[in-house]
Amino acid sequence: MKLAHAHGAPPARGRIRKEPEDFQVEERLGFEPDGVGAHALLVVEKRDANTGWVAAQLARLAGVHPRDVGYSGLKDRHAVTRQAYSVPWPASLPPEEGLAFAGEGFRVLAANRHGRKLRPGSHRANRFTIRVRDLAGDQAAIADRLRSIAAQGVPNYFGPQRFGRDGANLTRARRWADAGESPRDRAQRGFALSAARSEIFNRVLEWRVLRGDWDRLLPGESVMLDGRRSFFAAPVIDAALEERCRAMDVHPSGPLWGRGESPATGTAREIEDLAGAREGALVALLTSQGLDHERRGLRLPVRDLAWTHSDDALVLGFELPRGAFATAVLHELLLEAWDPDEPGEE
Repeated sequence: MKLAHAHGAPPARGRIRKEPEDFQVEERLGFEPDGVGAHALLVVEKRDANTGWVAAQLARLAGVHPRDVGYSGLKDRHAVTRQAYSVPWPASLPPEEGLAFAGEGFRVLAANRHGRKLRPGSHRANRFTIRVRDLAGDQAAIADRLRSIAAQGVPNYFGPQRFGRDGANLTRARRWADAGESPRDRAQRGFALSAARSEIFNRVLEWRVLRGDWDRLLPGESVMLDGRRSFFAAPVIDAALEERCRAMDVHPSGPLWGRGESPATGTAREIEDLAGAREGALVALLTSQGLDHERRGLRLPVRDLAWTHSDDALVLGFELPRGAFATAVLHELLLEAWDPDEPGEE
């Protein structure tokens, strides 16, 4: 990602995702299966396969329509990932029968009865284990950077996956905004709108990084509660709010553009309005398509960060809240992260 760095120039170079096993993701739902209900909750391990394709295979094996299979979030394709799917399940059939579901690139690890279909965004977090190969850089500087990331977090940039291969989703959005060329496919329209929102957000965040206040509350800030989508306006930043921000209980936020006024005021609002003015066509597109204004935290806490380091490899483990991108962490660590799958399908 060609965006400003918050912690200075990255101290290392390396290669990620040379093999799918180099990039592992484990979904953390934050709740246990109900044990009763009309669905089976299947924990699926997939390798080099995308989330939607696996959902379609589970639907085929269960004899249900693909739209009836639920999952909480998209996971990287060129990776080994573990995530939950919900599948409508007959009352007479033990959910353990789902353990037999398998195919090229996926297998079921656990199966329990559950009362409701999984919806997007219903998980709490994701745990990442990432191997960086062909590592080049001073080991002491790398360790110092990782300690800074653990203590201060990183800018919560949207990763390149959001913009599509070679930025195709954002290109479609700009063509739609500038020339009225709407993508014919409904899914592509959704990807284009998400890319447009993400581009404006990233530019707001980058300006805050360049100003040095991406991790501090400004007067008029729309303050985001950690781990939640809730926010509140803070015309004045008092000592109690400053302490909560230092403790990463709250974060400054930026706009996911859409209909309605931004709750931010003061300097925070001025920065948002400047970004919106520079991307006026995308703003008009998002408003015309009926998306409502939402908020996203500018700072991304990187929790339970641990690492092992050898001469030419680095293995990282950390947890991120839902909706966050591991590439935002790597952006602060690796000056050049060659990735054979970038920007990826998901």
